[in-house]
Amino acid sequence: MPDHRGPWGRSPRPVRRALGLLTTVWFAGLAACVLGASLFGPAQAATPALQVVTEELPPYNMTRDGRLTGMSTEVVQAVLKDAGVEATIQSLPWARAYEMALSGENVLIYSITRTPQREKLFKWVGAIAPTQWALYARADRGIVLHSLDDARRYQVATVNEDAGEQYLVEKGFVIGRQLQSSNRYEFNHEKLLLGRVDLWVSNELNAAWLIRQAGQRPGNAIVKVLDLPEIGSHGGMHVAFSLRTPDALVERLRRSLDHIRRNGVYDDIRRRWL
Repeated sequence: MPDHRGPWGRSPRPVRRALGLLTTVWFAGLAACVLGASLFGPAQAATPALQVVTEELPPYNMTRDGRLTGMSTEVVQAVLKDAGVEATIQSLPWARAYEMALSGENVLIYSITRTPQREKLFKWVGAIAPTQWALYARADRGIVLHSLDDARRYQVATVNEDAGEQYLVEKGFVIGRQLQSSNRYEFNHEKLLLGRVDLWVSNELNAAWLIRQAGQRPGNAIVKVLDLPEIGSHGGMHVAFSLRTPDALVERLRRSLDHIRRNGVYDDIRRRWL
């Protein structure tokens, strides 16, 4: 009878059976991995990381020596740290940042004024800095406004899609007619100084900052001629999320904002800037 033993003194049939079983298990495992990747991989990849956007609006948010800083920036950074959320902050023209927050997924925007017009467009986290809006004019022009209607005969400098411009448009002012829209707040300050516009709509902190940066004192060369309390009636500058953001993340940052208010971190930041 022929000897069917293999080179190690055993029959090769059990070995072949064992190898066949191992091969079957290996292919089954590979199939499971492929199936798992097809089921779960794309879903995870489709969820974008948190994007944080802002603009150049000193002293709330501004770039100094290549680093983004400002009162609102420090508050947002403290909130993200408290919440254990990592994200980079982009400084963009306001209209672009605003559009990203309107249509994007997982987008956080600051410093944004909370207005009735914007109420249902975002998921609001909370107020992070004070603000009061007004119309400004050169002191030597002698412009006197008793109401907003008095401003309709003047040229007003605005920033594209910011709260001041949106408010005036809602009140019947027209871009290209009474409103001269630009992308940067300092441009509007310069246009007012050069006499290219008659009025400038701005929040008080930003106006005072730009006036001082120009070597002037607020209330001297440029004066406030009409308060616009309706614009900032919801407690100041806010931080908000795009609508396509999970509620759990929004609530997480709300709790962290409340926490830094209670533990003194917010007050420390505010004292450094105001």
